[in-house]
Parts: sequence; C-alpha cells; structure tokens
Amino acid sequence: MDGPAFLGVPAIIASPAMRQVIDLARRVAASPLAVLITGETGSGKEIVARAIHEFSLRSARPWVDINCGALPDQLMESELFGHEKGAFTGADASKPGLFEMADRGTLFLDEVGELDARMQVKLLRVLDGAPYYRLGGQKKIAVDVRVVAATNQLLEERVAGGRFRADLYYRLNQCRIRVPPLRERPEDILAIAAYFLKQYSGQASLSGDARTALLRRPWPGNVRELKNAMGHAAMAARSYQITAADLPAADGIASAAAPSPGRFEGGLRLEGLERDAILEALERTGGRHQKAAELLGISRRTLTRKLKVYRIHNEGDYAYSS
Repeated sequence: MDGPAFLGVPAIIASPAMRQVIDLARRVAASPLAVLITGETGSGKEIVARAIHEFSLRSARPWVDINCGALPDQLMESELFGHEKGAFTGADASKPGLFEMADRGTLFLDEVGELDARMQVKLLRVLDGAPYYRLGGQKKIAVDVRVVAATNQLLEERVAGGRFRADLYYRLNQCRIRVPPLRERPEDILAIAAYFLKQYSGQASLSGDARTALLRRPWPGNVRELKNAMGHAAMAARSYQITAADLPAADGIASAAAPSPGRFEGGLRLEGLERDAILEALERTGGRHQKAAELLGISRRTLTRKLKVYRIHNEGDYAYSS
C-alpha cells in the first residue's frame, strides 16, 4: 500500500489510529505552538514531525533535525548555536548553528530528553525568544524557529526526578501528540511489512501464516524491527512466497517503554528487565556498544550511562557485568 510522503520520506498509513495522528498533526501545523511528540522508539515520531512541517505555513522554509542523544554534551552547544573561528580547539572557521539554519522554518529535536541540564537552560532561553551568542561570538543572534521535539522517555518522571527542567517541559509540551506503538495498530503492520518486502524483493509476497505470525508479535522495536524482519525473510525464503518459517525469531529484548508482559513473571522489576536486555544486546553484538545501542533502540550515550548505573564494566569497546 502506497501512502503520502512527508519531505520525501514515505508514510505507510493504513490504521485508523495513525490516520487520527496525522489529522491532528495537520491541525496543529496551522498554529505556532511548540509540539512534543511521544512514543516508543521506532514508532514513527519523525514522520509525524515531518508532517507537521509540511502541513505548516513554514513548509517552504528549512527543515532541520538533530538527535539530541547522538552527540557528546560539549559538542551539542556548538551544533545548536554555532561558533566563531577560534572559539575552541579545532574551530578553524565560523559555523552557524542549527537554530540559524532553521530560521523561519522548523527545528526537530529528537530524543530531547537526552539534553544535559546546562543545555536545557540555554534551550529554554532561546525558546522564550531571547537572542543568543554563538560560542566565542560577540553579536547576539535572533531567530524565528518553530520547534518540534520528540522523546521515547516519560519526561514527567524525569521532571519529578530532577533530571529534566519543569519549565522546559511545559514550554515544549504546548501541544502533545502520542504516536501509538505498532502493536496497537495492526492494520499498519501488514501494510508496512508489504512495503518493506517490496523494497527487498519486488516479486515476494506474504503467505497467510506469515501474515498471522506478523500480527501476533508485540514488535518492541516497532517499525525498525519490522523492517529488519522483512529483510531477513526476503533473504531466508527459498521462493517468492514468504512463510512464517522464513521470519526471524521474535526479538527477546523488551522495550523500556513497554516491556513484554511475560518478562515480568516471577516478580522481576523493570530495572532488572532493562539490565538483562542490555546484557543480552551486548552478548548478541559481541560487546560492541554502538551495535548494542542500535539493537536496543537507544543512543550510545544513553547506553554508556546505563552501563554505569547497572555496574556493567567497560573493557575498551566491550563490557562485562560485575
């Protein structure tokens, strides 16, 4: 099933739930409000953010996006606000920040919950309309940017725990859109599976038992996991008819946002599940942190922090548990 494309990225929408989400994005786009998009990793939050930009009066202006968990803290300020030549070692030329690049357009802050406390303060000031300096700059810069943020975390809990500023949370949460996980939109599972399968093999199709198997899975990794499953099935199948036997084993890693109910048997706590999931990911990737983070659907910086929390020790790029 073909669907719309937002900024060149196709959106496969077959479920009433996602149609409602896109309809809300269309209505929100007409306002200047900041938008907070919530949902599990891989559920399609960026597609919704792109839809907001494309539906808005800013659609002819720049779309700029950044993953707030992808860069070390010391580089995030330069990336967002820019720097002047000589501002720090290696700054051989002046560089505009993403806010400048997004002027009169939209800036998408993915994984906004990953920002450290200092960056939260600076971001809040800019969102409140205060001009700012580039790093090492002497001239204030004012921009007109519509901010859309996304998170797979429960920011309310981070606010309660003192890890996220309440004033920034309320500033970002002027309008909220929740993207439901794939397991809550079964119509999308088969439509998206067929789309990805076509990318891997134009002649392949899903058998009845394969379709049934796809609908029965919880998909903790959402669309990313489904895409990987279709790639595996296309390579494993001995004919153009994909059967349930061609599908990879269900992912045993529980999503932190919505763990598989069976993993709670025996009274295990969520913290234990998360630690087990991290150890399992490290084992499956040979201890490689970047690969394990990708498998878990989190940034490498988040993984590094959780390794410290759960006392999983590092040996170079590898890890072991104490």
